Amino acid sequence: MPGDDSLFVAGSGNNSSMIAPSDVDVRRSRGMIRCHRPARPGDPVSQRRQLGARSFYVYILASRIGGTLYIGVTNDLIRRVGEHKLQLIESFTEKYDVVKLVYFEQFDDPENAIKREKRLKKWPRAWKISLIEKDNPDWNDLYPEIAGGGG
Repeated sequence: MPGDDSLFVAGSGNNSSMIAPSDVDVRRSRGMIRCHRPARPGDPVSQRRQLGARSFYVYILASRIGGTLYIGVTNDLIRRVGEHKLQLIESFTEKYDVVKLVYFEQFDDPENAIKREKRLKKWPRAWKISLIEKDNPDWNDLYPEIAGGGG
């Protein structure tokens, strides 16, 4: 959709190409597309995927550096994280103020996204922290970047 700063993928399966807004780095690994750190010089340029193509996301929210973590899956990352941030309903994220998007991965299909979410939920906490800190050592909130606010 023109004017939308969401992340996109062209094609599907192994024939997908990695594309994203210039402020987000994208890498393909094990059938998934990872998008979770600010861009650096030489990162992919912004492009759009074909209409009708869908993406699915596994994401990690945190209350603060080293704080409470929440892992979820969605087909609309901007909308879902926005819902967490608004805290309109009683929930785990509202109770523990878990609203900073610190990590996410993009998938071509819901099955792999759900499998990844379930795997991550079973990981020891130290592994989850290492995953976050690999590309987001300061636990910056990534939501403004993906929502088009520029951070």
